[in-house]
Amino acid sequence: MPLALLALAIGAFGIGTTEFVIMGLLPEVAGDFGVSIPTGGLLVTGYALGVVLGAPLMTVLGTKVSRKRMLMLLMGLFIIGNLVSALAPAFGVMLIGRVVASLAHGAFFGIGSVVAADLVAPDKKAGAIAMMFTGLTVANVVGVPLGTFVGQAAGWRVTFGIVAALGVVGLAGIARLVPDMPRQEGVSLRHELAAFKNAQVLLAMAMTVLGFGGVFAAITYIAPMMTNVAGFADGSVTWLLVLFGLGMVGGNLIGGKYADRALMPLLYVSLGALAVVLALFTLTAHNKVLAAVTVALIGALGFATVPPLQKRVLDQAHGAPTLASAVNIGAFNLGNALSAWLGGMVIASGLGYTSPNWVGAALAASALLLAFLSAALERRGTARAGTVVTGAVPAEQRAVVHR
Repeated sequence: MPLALLALAIGAFGIGTTEFVIMGLLPEVAGDFGVSIPTGGLLVTGYALGVVLGAPLMTVLGTKVSRKRMLMLLMGLFIIGNLVSALAPAFGVMLIGRVVASLAHGAFFGIGSVVAADLVAPDKKAGAIAMMFTGLTVANVVGVPLGTFVGQAAGWRVTFGIVAALGVVGLAGIARLVPDMPRQEGVSLRHELAAFKNAQVLLAMAMTVLGFGGVFAAITYIAPMMTNVAGFADGSVTWLLVLFGLGMVGGNLIGGKYADRALMPLLYVSLGALAVVLALFTLTAHNKVLAAVTVALIGALGFATVPPLQKRVLDQAHGAPTLASAVNIGAFNLGNALSAWLGGMVIASGLGYTSPNWVGAALAASALLLAFLSAALERRGTARAGTVVTGAVPAEQRAVVHR
């Protein structure tokens, strides 16, 4: 694999750390600023919304810039946002810093996916995308727990300062290792927007929202589920999230390996198994050992869908994939927000802390149905094209005979 992928993975590691570490440091941050925990939660919500809106916005603004330069500019924005968070004198200023950092998130992964795929042979594209996303998954195993520990021991501002430093390392790596890859000639914003007329692109994005939404319907409420239902101590939640992160790493690598060989079958298996495991989580959540195993499986099956879904968007938006790729990253976060809201609704209705698992199972099953629909439409289009081609020859022959 090219060394440029390492630079992209370092940037992804920093982004993944800043996205999720706030969840572990929320009490400390809220306490320092004198705001309630629900108010402090705006730092999570604001970041997620910034990713959804920033993915297309930053990609559109960068349509006239080479991909390497745009990646460097995005890492610069990420560094500034985290420095603002680290030095924020008031809660509102920190919220601004979080939003600024989030604006780089979607476009970085979207453009980075295109760059990673272009760095390797056609039969290794999904593996290259997975290699970049490894930085994000490893962040959940190393970056987030370590950042939480440092923040609790030395202060949360130190954590965000370290994350900003990681951004500097990522920026230097991109500048040194990523080759200068100018934008494809003849590709304009109009061409990028035209990709959204392709039903297959929209179906892939819908699968992203629903499939990954299924994961976060359960994981968002993992703390109360594991402490109140499974009987874990509060301090055990961190290690359960590490298990989830390890599952993500394994699933991401498996997804990257097999998506290049059998993309749609991989989606069938991973989405189907994810729906089943989420449904079973309503039962396994009552046993500590089974609950821990299930958490790891959810991480593995959920992230096994990421490389194939991202590659599916790139394949279907061929010729102008940058904007579609970035918007698909926003779709992951849209799925997170949607599923967290739905999961909260079922808990609030009195159905219990395991009820979000049923929501997740339904979302994953819906994504599986869309995968079957997408494949059926693709087969129908291929068959129709084949009919047109094979029917053309006899017509010409009849014309020759007539003359």
